[in-house]
Amino acid sequence: MEGLIMAAQLILGLSILVTLHELGHFIPARLFKTKVTKFFLFFDAYGFKLFSFKKGETEYGIGWLPLGGYVKIDGMIDESMDKEFLNSEPKPWEFRSKPAWQRLIIMVGGVTVNLITGFVIFIALTYYLGESYLPASEAKYGIVAHELAQELGLKTGDKILKINNKSYERFSDPISPDVLLESGSFYTINRKDSIFDLYIPSDFINKMADNKFKNASFLDPITTFKVGGVVPGKAAEKAGLLKGDKIIFIDSTKIAFFHELQAALSEKKGKDITLIINRNNENLNLKASVSPEGKLGFEVESELKYNSQKFGLLESIGKGTVKAFSIVTIQFKGFKKLFTGEIDPSKSLSGPIGMAQQFGGTWDWVRFWTLTGLISMVLAFMNLLPIPALDGGHVIFLLYEIIARRKPSDKFYESAQKIGMALLMALMVYAVFNDVLKFF
Repeated sequence: MEGLIMAAQLILGLSILVTLHELGHFIPARLFKTKVTKFFLFFDAYGFKLFSFKKGETEYGIGWLPLGGYVKIDGMIDESMDKEFLNSEPKPWEFRSKPAWQRLIIMVGGVTVNLITGFVIFIALTYYLGESYLPASEAKYGIVAHELAQELGLKTGDKILKINNKSYERFSDPISPDVLLESGSFYTINRKDSIFDLYIPSDFINKMADNKFKNASFLDPITTFKVGGVVPGKAAEKAGLLKGDKIIFIDSTKIAFFHELQAALSEKKGKDITLIINRNNENLNLKASVSPEGKLGFEVESELKYNSQKFGLLESIGKGTVKAFSIVTIQFKGFKKLFTGEIDPSKSLSGPIGMAQQFGGTWDWVRFWTLTGLISMVLAFMNLLPIPALDGGHVIFLLYEIIARRKPSDKFYESAQKIGMALLMALMVYAVFNDVLKFF
């Protein structure tokens, strides 16, 4: 069932984005009186389609191959590689007969709509959710360094004072993609009585993308805590734990912070223990049984103070737009490291399986729209890459035509399209194969 939910969310998200993207091509094409014969979500490869209907001169439908979608614009060499029209003189309604500036607007329409969609989604999420974050100043006890952070050289109890010699506002800032993708990034660390700089290796992002760390935490704040809700029927309820209790000992092990509780319970998996708790300034002894997973069955209430804030529409527009643009910046930095060899493509590139896993096995609308907005911005960035067969490739040729005042030959367009399609197909096969390897 989880797999079906993942697939359903991915297909729905991509269907929305692909339809809007193709609409971005379709609308300016019709405004410039260019004939559009097909508007399809998914590809009707080999002539097979799930359904279609015709309205005016355009056939609208859904294909069977869920790898995108397309609009078929008369007089344009596209992924269909239909080039019969090259044997006749350009018609007034054909793409090739339109001025270069009109063709340019038609080609950038899809990317423009993806950008607008991403902006709208992140603005709406910002307005609906506001912001909630842990201020860096709240991590006064330091960090809990998990396995990946330890490989970087961090230790539990460290305090991250600065990032790249600058103060920072949010506890999550040290692990933001902007920091990890920036060449030469470093933390200023306070460890016991010493202060030093810890540099992040340029290829460290490869380790973060490693499958064994896929769902692992990097670092957490050291936090004092108390018992939140108690799960009915679990060991905590049977032992008599109540909301608001503070666990101060497990057997003879003193507990002051949550990570110490986790470590102590991990050592006592499947065993009976004695809990010493503080309830209303009185210490009590309770007997409990730790589950084989090292759990007692209660929610943890951190005593760190988070900042929460709601925004008006105008503030949401500004903050949502910045969030959306930051995704493009991250993509640019990631591609730069990919082409310089600092990032291993086998660990960083994902296909449909990897994308579906990001949505998760439960339907969460906030997560769905967050990821859909993210994918929209990524699609805009990817489509602008100067690769023939992508919008960016067409844009490069059109800009050349506008500047040089001469048009590349139809033969050149045809050859470039073939090369671009071969590159994209090879990339898709690689990404899917990579997904399968990671999955198993």
